[in-house]
Amino acid sequence: MIREELMDNVYLTYVPSRKFKTGLLSAQMVAPLRRETASLNALLVNVLSQGTVNCPDMAALSARLDQLYGAEVIPTVRKKGENQAFGFVASCVDERFLPQPERLLEPLSDLLGEMFCHPVTRNGRLSGEYTAREKENLADLIRGEINDKRSYASRRLIAEMCREEPYGVSRLGEARDVERISLQRLNAHYKTILPQARLELFYCGSGERSRVAGMLRRAFASLPRQGGMEPAPTLRRPARERPKLVEEEMDVAQSRLCLGFRLEGEDPAAAMVMNAMFGGSGGSKLFMNVREKLSLCYYASSAYHRRKGLVTVSAGIRAGDYQRALDEILAQLDAMGRGDWTDRELDDARRALLSGLRSMEDDPGSLEDFAVGRAAGGSDETVAGLMTALEAVTAQDVQEAARALRLDTIYFLKGEDTP
Repeated sequence: MIREELMDNVYLTYVPSRKFKTGLLSAQMVAPLRRETASLNALLVNVLSQGTVNCPDMAALSARLDQLYGAEVIPTVRKKGENQAFGFVASCVDERFLPQPERLLEPLSDLLGEMFCHPVTRNGRLSGEYTAREKENLADLIRGEINDKRSYASRRLIAEMCREEPYGVSRLGEARDVERISLQRLNAHYKTILPQARLELFYCGSGERSRVAGMLRRAFASLPRQGGMEPAPTLRRPARERPKLVEEEMDVAQSRLCLGFRLEGEDPAAAMVMNAMFGGSGGSKLFMNVREKLSLCYYASSAYHRRKGLVTVSAGIRAGDYQRALDEILAQLDAMGRGDWTDRELDDARRALLSGLRSMEDDPGSLEDFAVGRAAGGSDETVAGLMTALEAVTAQDVQEAARALRLDTIYFLKGEDTP
């Protein structure tokens, strides 16, 4: 994984590989995540995906992609730490597998450049028709997130826990913010964000580095550059002295209990292993004890937000079991801090994490996501380096990571207990 600056505030991460039948090409704007601009950025990339000057509608875009042996271009919006990454991920057949010699990377990179720099316009503005349609689609998508109660509760926890931090902002923004966006405002934002935001390019495939760098320089030669909007640094805050409790009632059969912890430590590898043992794997403390042994939860798991230094717990419970479930989850964390586990549990957790990292090297999409997160966070970590760090984690490191967790926020989505 090689990263270089191609142009002013434009970077390329190059991953040479001959193991895949498809090549992957990505172009992502990276900007600080803010409530004021999150929905603007999410809407913008969807409007840009609808057509270019040379391919003014989806039919023309599809025809052009068909000429490239069924290449794909997908708009993406992601939250990476305190930043928002929005752009396009494209894939096409690796040229080694074509029936006859032909270049696909150049026209595909040209298309990405067109989508950013030469979108469909009407009277000097972005298409009003496309903006209205995508605005409605985005607002519906955001409103529909409440239908997945497990994900909804986890997002509400982060929103409450990090209310005064960019990390608390949803990657898509809020539906009410989308509804207030006018064509004039979106057009002004496009003209502001395009020259200022960092552009992160990524390629994984068999193309030579010099060729890839050259074609991307040409494809984005018309990208305006006016000073650098640097990605936002990660904010780390101490936990509240008394945990914040947020309770919300909803007409659902299954209640959701979510806990947010802040990690007061600087050992990500140890935190990864600790989280896997605590609730991040099928054989974890939460799964085996809170769910299987005590039957207090329909599900119980934890997640480590590595770039933010948070650990969150998500559990589906009966409303009447709230206190028992809460007490038992905290008891399992206390057991982690005491070292109340076997060597096999530690080895299994480490092995699962290493297996996941190795599988990443067999998936261009996972490598691209890792690269975007690394660039947004200003990190130079590598998959190999992370694996080495995991191998070195000791039992004492895991205990210290567990003891460094401080409960910050409790979110309880209370439903009706069923008989």
